[in-house]
Amino acid sequence: MEGSGRGSSVDVVLQNYKLGKTLGIGSFGKVKIAEHLLTGHKVAIKILNRHKVKSLEMEEKVRREIKILRLFMHPHIIRLYEVIETHSDIYVVMEYVKSGELYDYITQKGRLQEDEARHFFQQIISGVEYCHRNMVVHRDLKPENLLLDSKCNVKIADFGLSNVMRDGHFLKTSCGSPNYAAPEVITGKFYAGPEVDVWSCGVILYALLCSALPFDDDNIPNLFKKIKGGLYTLPSHLSALARDLISKMLVVDPMKRITIGQIREHAWFKIRLPRYLTVPPPDTSQQAKKIDEDILLEVTKMGFDKDQLIESLHNRIQNEDYLHTSSSDIAVPNRLPGFPATERKWALGLQSRAHPRKIMTEVLKTLRDLNVSWKKNGHYNIKCRYRRADGVSIVETESAGSETTAVKFEMQRINHVPLRVLQLYKTREEKYLLDLQRMSGVEEEGSAAEAIESAALALEGVDDVHGGDDLAAGVLRVGNGVEKARFTKAGFPIASPN
Repeated sequence: MEGSGRGSSVDVVLQNYKLGKTLGIGSFGKVKIAEHLLTGHKVAIKILNRHKVKSLEMEEKVRREIKILRLFMHPHIIRLYEVIETHSDIYVVMEYVKSGELYDYITQKGRLQEDEARHFFQQIISGVEYCHRNMVVHRDLKPENLLLDSKCNVKIADFGLSNVMRDGHFLKTSCGSPNYAAPEVITGKFYAGPEVDVWSCGVILYALLCSALPFDDDNIPNLFKKIKGGLYTLPSHLSALARDLISKMLVVDPMKRITIGQIREHAWFKIRLPRYLTVPPPDTSQQAKKIDEDILLEVTKMGFDKDQLIESLHNRIQNEDYLHTSSSDIAVPNRLPGFPATERKWALGLQSRAHPRKIMTEVLKTLRDLNVSWKKNGHYNIKCRYRRADGVSIVETESAGSETTAVKFEMQRINHVPLRVLQLYKTREEKYLLDLQRMSGVEEEGSAAEAIESAALALEGVDDVHGGDDLAAGVLRVGNGVEKARFTKAGFPIASPN
C-alpha cells in the first residue's frame, strides 16, 4: 500500500489527471488508467521507477521508445501524449487502448476468416510503412505488441527494441521474439531493417489465418533450423492469393523477399482496402508543420495557453531534427557476444555534381553489363550480388571513346558470393556521394595488400578525388583488408539525396 506522502507527491506531479485502477504491473513499474481532467479523455499512464529501470539496464530501451513515439502520429500506432519526469519516476502518458492484445483476440477466436484477418493486416502494414518512411524499424512485431481499441483497430506498440535507420548503416543485433525473427536476425548477419519487419508481418499474417505459428518448436536449435531453412507448411484452407502473399513474405533470402510497397500492390492486400489506407502515410516532418487552427481554438477554450501550444507543436520539428542528428546514441544497438564491430565493411565514396537520377541510371546500366543482380530498396539504394557459375574474378573495362560512365569492379574469387549495397547520398556541399558496402560474403586470403596497392595507383594523378569532376577510384575499407572498387570518367556522383 502506498504511503500518503507518496500519494500526495503523485497527485502534484499528475495534477491534470485523475488516476484510476492499475491495468498491469511490470518488472520496473506499473500502468494505470487515468482521466484527463479538462477533456475527460481516458489515457494510460506508465509509471516507471528510475532505480528499477537502471538496475535492470533498461534505460536505453525506455529512452528509445519515448524518443520514437514523441514523433509519431498515425492511426495505427500507439500515441504518446506527454512525459513527466521526477527524480524518482518517469510518467509516460499514452493512448488508452481498451480491448487488449491481438494475441488474446486470436487465442479466443481461433483462426480468422480472410476478410477479418485482412482488416487487421492492412492496418499493421500501414503502421509499419509509416515507421519505415520515418527511418524506424520496429524489430519486435508480434501479436503481443499489437493492441486493439474499442473498435478493433490495431495499434502498434512497444518500440523499445526499435532502431533508427541511417543511410549506409546496417544493424546486426539479434533481438525480438525467436518465432517471429527473420533468418538474417537469428544468424547474426547484417540487415538494413525493413526486410526483418516484413518477415515478422508474414508470421503474423500466418498466425491470423491459421491460429498457429509457421515456425514453432520447444527446442530452440530446432526452431532456428526451421527458420533458416524456411521450413513451414501452408494449410489447405487458405486461398490461393493468401498462400501466394505469405510465401513471398517468408522468403529466407532478404534480397528476394517482398517489400512493403509490393505488399501494398498485392491482389490479396488490396481487397476492400479502406480509402484512408490507399495513400502512403506522410512523414513526421510534414505532419509537424501543419497546425489545425480550428482544433487549436477548441483546445485554447479548455484553458490551454495558445502561444505555449504553438511552441510545443513547433518543438516536434526540433525533436525530429534532434532524432536525426543525434541518432548515433540510439541507432547503434548493444551488440551480442560474438559479433565484433570490425566485421563492418565500408566503402569510401567519391563525389560529383552530376544529377542523382543520371548517377543511378549509369549504376544500373553498369550492374547489368557486369551480370550483377540487384534489388532496389528505394530510388537511391540498391542491394546487389554478382552471380557467376565459375566464381573467377572479373574485370570490366571501359571501351575507348565511350560516352557513358563505366564503373569498374574487380572482385576476387570468394568462398561465398558477396552481397553489397550501393547507397547514394547528398553532401552539405551540394555534391553527391556513392557509398558501397559489403554486407556479407568472405574475401579471399591475401587480397588486401593487392587491393590497397591497386587503389593507391588508381589515385595517382587525380587533383581532387573528393570534389573534382575526374573521379578515379574509391577504396573499400574492410577492417582486415581492402576490396577494390574503381570509378572512372567525369561526372560520377556519390552521396544520398534528401
